[in-house]
Amino acid sequence: MVTPEQPDAASSPSDAPADEAVEETEPEGPDLSSLNDDALALLDVMLAALEPYDPQPGTLRELPQVTVERQHIEGVCRTMKDDDRLGAKMLLCMSAVDYPENVQVVYILQSLEPERTLVVKTEAPYDDPVLPSVTGVWRAADWYEREAHDLFGVSFDGHPDLSPLLLYDEFEGFPGRKEFPFYEYREF
Repeated sequence: MVTPEQPDAASSPSDAPADEAVEETEPEGPDLSSLNDDALALLDVMLAALEPYDPQPGTLRELPQVTVERQHIEGVCRTMKDDDRLGAKMLLCMSAVDYPENVQVVYILQSLEPERTLVVKTEAPYDDPVLPSVTGVWRAADWYEREAHDLFGVSFDGHPDLSPLLLYDEFEGFPGRKEFPFYEYREF
């Protein structure tokens, strides 16, 4: 079972003699302290169901989250939907986030019975921002993937139609990226 890191009561810094330096160490693994017991149990189920994809545990605030390699995203999403223990039948939201080295794509999924929210993340580097499409898993991914393509330049292999959703065909650049030049304007 995944558990939040707990300090060892036997090795409290206050027990060390005053003249000895106390070595601070980084906790191993992700900080899961924002997850309650139910969310920790759900994270364990997610990790077990997705074991072939080498998921990395984490949290998105109080929600259980796994991060996977981009080439596995379609299989991971299919498993999240089809595995009866998870039952993520609904794609609530899919969003791209711009970071200096890559674009992170976040899938927020919903299980209806029992009602709970799960998160899957993956990353695509700027020099090759391509992910498998999940439109075959959830039809709702169609517009989300088109939006990520328009604003962040992420391509989705297998998407039926990546034509612009928000921008016009001749638009140059990706306005969702921090590098996109915005020009100052004056309001009248």
